[in-house]
Amino acid sequence: GYQRRVRGFVSMPQTPETAPVSEAEKEKIYTLVFELTNPDKRESALLELSKKRETVPELAPILWYSFGTVAALLQEIVAIYPLLSPPKLKAHASNRVCNALALLQCVASHQETRMQFLNAHIPLFLYPFLNTVSKTRPFEYLRLTSLGVIGALVKMDDPEVINFLLSTEIIPLCLRIMESGSELSKTVATFIVQKILLDDTGLNYICATSERFPAVSTVLSNMVNVLVEQPSQRLLKHIIRCYLRLADNHKAREALRTRPFLPEAFKNGTFDLKDDQPTKRWLNQLLMVLSENSQGGSLSSSSSSGVNSSSSHSIPLPMSSLSGPSPPLSGLMGAPSHLAGSSTQ
Repeated sequence: GYQRRVRGFVSMPQTPETAPVSEAEKEKIYTLVFELTNPDKRESALLELSKKRETVPELAPILWYSFGTVAALLQEIVAIYPLLSPPKLKAHASNRVCNALALLQCVASHQETRMQFLNAHIPLFLYPFLNTVSKTRPFEYLRLTSLGVIGALVKMDDPEVINFLLSTEIIPLCLRIMESGSELSKTVATFIVQKILLDDTGLNYICATSERFPAVSTVLSNMVNVLVEQPSQRLLKHIIRCYLRLADNHKAREALRTRPFLPEAFKNGTFDLKDDQPTKRWLNQLLMVLSENSQGGSLSSSSSSGVNSSSSHSIPLPMSSLSGPSPPLSGLMGAPSHLAGSSTQ
């Protein structure tokens, strides 16, 4: 199911070996791909192909290079735009577009098609889905599956992917979901931010100004406060990894040490991690790094005030404060997965 696939890029397991595809199966795949360009047969073809993502290794190149296929998938996405505001998306339409984006996730994951996927700026079609706020199940699935496509991209540890994402609004979109999404959506959004931070360019970008670092650290702190009442060890692991990576930047490390950005729950032993030794080691490592004496500087390249202390509430920054030039968000979106029968929350 979809939740298993999402956990795949959160835990980042190795891709298992797949059995060779028979000639008969290949013919069936080609027929289904061809049917994507037929509006009368597209829905069933989407469903069947989305089930074969993990068993047909070369499905991504077949989809990308087949005439009219990507255009047909984008038609499915664009057809959902009028249902976003006011929110009118129902389960059937959500399932259908998520199946289409399961196929785009396949393209995003494949080494041969990933950069072409980025060069065509297809990820921007996901952003209006990520920008929705409705709590209904169809919208939650839509956000979750959209995050899945981005998660598949960042899982590849490709600097070009990070550079592309930093030129868009992905960080503020993820921050919003990290504060208000379901537990699984928060986990995938935090994983995306973590992977951006693990790239040196991403870390330097987030720590470059007195707006970005407080926005990210405040959201992380708010999430930890929620986890005190609603524990999730999987989510906590990714939050701690984000803090630990932030501490690799000397300016951020000094801010975490001297100002109220680090949650008290990390310092007072609130979280019982005896059954999760890797996460316990990461937390202990974070506390050890922050307890060492070192010199730090301002977290602002343009302001002598550095990082301003923040409250426990969310920082209402405009999205342009956190990322580069705003992409044309009107008329975009995206998502993957067959969701029928799944549950959330």
